Parts: sequence; C-alpha cells; structure tokens
Amino acid sequence: MTDDERRDVLVVGGGGREHALVRGLARSARIGRLCCAPGNAGIAADAEIIALGAEDLPGLTAFVEKERIDLVVVGPEAPLVSGLGDKLRERGVAVFGPNADGALLEGSKTFAKQVMYAAGVPTGQAAAFTGRDEAKAYLINHGAPVVIKADGLAAGKGVVVALTQSEAEAALDDCFVARRFGDAGGIVLIEEFLEGEELSLLSVVSGQQILSLAPAQDYKRALDGDFGPNTGGMGSYSPVPSVDDALYAELVEKVVRPTVEELGRRGIDFRGVLYAGLMLTAKGPKVLEFNCRFGDPETQAILPRLKSDLLDLLWAAAVGEELPAVDWHPGAAVGVVMASRGYPASSSKGDVIRGVDDAAALLEVEVFHAATAWAAGALVTSGGRVLTVTGRGDSFAEARARAYAGVAAIKFDGAQFRSDIALRAQQRERGG
Repeated sequence: MTDDERRDVLVVGGGGREHALVRGLARSARIGRLCCAPGNAGIAADAEIIALGAEDLPGLTAFVEKERIDLVVVGPEAPLVSGLGDKLRERGVAVFGPNADGALLEGSKTFAKQVMYAAGVPTGQAAAFTGRDEAKAYLINHGAPVVIKADGLAAGKGVVVALTQSEAEAALDDCFVARRFGDAGGIVLIEEFLEGEELSLLSVVSGQQILSLAPAQDYKRALDGDFGPNTGGMGSYSPVPSVDDALYAELVEKVVRPTVEELGRRGIDFRGVLYAGLMLTAKGPKVLEFNCRFGDPETQAILPRLKSDLLDLLWAAAVGEELPAVDWHPGAAVGVVMASRGYPASSSKGDVIRGVDDAAALLEVEVFHAATAWAAGALVTSGGRVLTVTGRGDSFAEARARAYAGVAAIKFDGAQFRSDIALRAQQRERGG
C-alpha cells in the first residue's frame, strides 16, 4: 500500500474485540471509510454503524459489493465457519479471516486435533464420542480429572474442566441429554487434563507467512483465583513475563509453523489470525485449542500496545503481500472485563451505565464496548460481557492501577469483574 492510498474497511462483529480493531484501524494514516456491522453503542463513536448482523452473509456480501469496500476484517468465528470469507473472496474482495476450510480449526475440535497430530504439534491426548454411553464407559476407565469439550462452536462456553467423575458425567449430560450446545455438542471430546500456566499466542498468517504478535494471557474463570464457571474471558494482559525470547521462538517453531505447514499440505490458504491457546506444562508447552480469529479479550490488551499501522498489517495478510515487521509500545497493557449480573449463566439487559467518559478520560485508559446499547438516551447493558477497561503503563503495576481506576469510575447495577487480572504478572515483576 502506498502512502497516499486510502482503504475503505468493514469490520464484522459487535464486541469488545471489534471495538479494539476499529480503534486500531482508525489510527491508520491510510484509513478511508471505516464501517462496522453490527457494531455497538461505543463503536458508533469510532466508526459508521451498518445495521447488519455478523452472520447475515447475503446482506454483508451485498453491502460490500455495493459500497465497494476494499477490506473486510471478520472478528467473530461463526461467520468465518459459515463461509463469509469464501463468499467475499469469490467476488474479489480482500478479506482478513480464513475461508471455511481454515476456520474449521475452531469450528471442529476434532479436526483441530487431527491437524495437530499430523503436524506433530504437542497437545493433550483426546478421544471423540457421538453418544453418552460410550463416552461414559471411556470416562469410567480413565477417571477424572478430564476436560469435556463440545466439538463445535459454543461461544466459548462448551468446555468444562471436570475435576471429579460426577462433574464429567454432568458435562456429558449437558451435551448429549440436555443438548445445551445443540449440534455443537453432537460430538464430544474427552481430553487429557493439563496443568500449568495458560498462554495465548496470536499469529498473523498469510499462506505460509507468519508474524506472531506479542503473547497474552487471559482469564477464563468467572471468579478471582480461577474459581467459578468458564466464561468467554474476564480479562487479559500483554506481554507475558514468563515468555522469554527462547520460549517465544520455541512456540513459533514447534506450534505455529508446523500447523501452518500442515494446513498448506491440506490445500488450505489461511489468511487471518491463527490463535494458539497453550498450556505451559512441566513437560513443555502443549496446545489446548486453536482459534481462527483475534481473541477476546486478548485483542483489547494486545492492540493498545501496537505502535505499527494495523491496517498495513491486515491488508498485507489479506492480499498476500510481504508481512511488515511490527513495533510495540514498551511496558504492559491490562484489560479488565466488566460483566452484567448473572453472567455467564445469564445476563442482565437494560441497566444504565454511568462513568464511561470519566474512565476514558483517565491517563492511558481505553474503554472498549461489547454488550452496550442506547435506550431512551442512556447507555445501557445489552448482554453478558459489557465493557473491557484497558490500562497501559511502563510496568504491570502501573497498567493494573490505571485499568482498575477506570473500572472504579464506571457504575451499573450488578456489575461484576475480577480483581486479580495480571496480579501474578505484577508479582513476578517485583520478584514475588
């Protein structure tokens, strides 16, 4: 892309991840028209809102053609798995996000395991089942703890870490009897339980090109100390102090590169983010899962640290140009998710949110909207994970203090958040 070119961009999605992408793209010197579908109340202040759902493939395709959008950046996994990338590329549109064949890495945990085994990528052992009785028989023979995973997309909630036999059986019943996850739970994986520190490594991939981003760590459990049910993510921070240069290089060469090469052997031209969810075990790093898009809430911690032009990077990946090197702001970023009452089992909608502008006015604090809307002139909650408040600083202590100062400025009935995001990183920083 030359210095004087402008690109019209559509971001697909309406969560905190998409707000972070919109903010990052808006900073580009080469951004033209910036749209988001369907967006949310906060994104509306940074981009033109298009009233189309993220899974409205015909509507999105028609809009992109009619408005001659140059680049489509797909945030959520569901439209990618459904083939939005395929439909747009058939029409000559540049897309950041894989086609359906590449998105199957996230759309089917069984497929992802097959790719990992074929690529020689370190991962836990797993067995797949299509019925409760055979799964229960396997469980009786192998015992707990295990991890029960619905094979398909379940909005980040189809994974249960079962520490006991009864918890594991209840998770199987949720999939096979209660059909809690619908068709996504028609196949269930029973996977080896791995212990250690979790890590997210997101890599921009274009064919066989790889550019791995700064590592991040997210928090899946709802409550402090990693207690409570799994969620879509309650916070994140970047970088990760335990990942030195040697470990970073090992992850790229033993996890990311073999996976990308295996996708190529299968004829899959992957253009988008390959997200490796990892566990740093006593026996070395192992892959827990692959995702096919930017993580949420990791993106809200990673992109505020990106000094380079995000549009240049995503455009190059989408069209197959050489990926540019990227520079990062020094220090750390910490993102804290504020969720509504009842999350993750349910969510409270319509609660008035106050103090967002006060939080955003604080030094080095950004507020990314997720489940927000306008009602009768007031900003209100519209789902489970409502906002991510991100603080940036020279140290984890400074970034945490800024993030939580932002959280303290925001009020809505039933607001819940974890108080320990990046606490371990701060302690390591101090030698604790």
